[in-house]
Amino acid sequence: MTERGRQQLFRSADTLIIGPSRVRWDGNSLSVEIDERGAPIPKRIRGRVRVHPRALTGQLTELDPAGRHRWWPIAPESRVEVELSEPGLRWSGNGYLDCNGGDEPLENGFRQWDWSRTKLSRGAAVLYDTTFIDGQRRALALRFDGTGAAEPFEPPPRTPLKTTFWWRIPRATQADSGQGAEVLETLEDTPFYARSSVRTTLLGERVTAFHESLSLTRFDTPWVQMLLPFRMPRIALGRPARAR
Repeated sequence: MTERGRQQLFRSADTLIIGPSRVRWDGNSLSVEIDERGAPIPKRIRGRVRVHPRALTGQLTELDPAGRHRWWPIAPESRVEVELSEPGLRWSGNGYLDCNGGDEPLENGFRQWDWSRTKLSRGAAVLYDTTFIDGQRRALALRFDGTGAAEPFEPPPRTPLKTTFWWRIPRATQADSGQGAEVLETLEDTPFYARSSVRTTLLGERVTAFHESLSLTRFDTPWVQMLLPFRMPRIALGRPARAR
């Protein structure tokens, strides 16, 4: 939630500390200890998130033809427990953990993408619909079983969704042929990114998907770049982080 300088970073094989917050892997579950302040309203956010993977996968997928951008669906299906003291919130349910990495900024490789993760009656599915910087498109569809093994399937047709209310971010998803999709709730509406829950049909099942739309062309505009520090404050200096 806050960009911090090198002195506030500590990393080992099983721990990542950024300022007062930390992530730790104990061999069975991932614990995320959060101690931050929200932005632009500086409300305290403090608590813990635990991710218990049902299975792990080592499969790394290249998202672009040059292989500069990669995606790792670490735990396609997990049990997640959230306990926040500030604000006082508790939740548990099905969840997902992944990681993106690359050799260049995302806006150098992509114009936009739509992504979704869906819990199925057996396993889970992840869909990517990417538009590269040169205008070419690529669709990706993977189904994961209980062991974390991935099986590609034919990407469903692209289905438009309503743009977001405030920032008019265009959204779309992929659904079984002849089946529509609808936004149930917009969870985050920003100048370049939208996070939503979507009701759709996938692999013959009526499901609720966790969905995101990312506009890199919007992100790369000067007016959005000027807004970023208000959304994610930057702290360049500070005392070195220590493992505990």
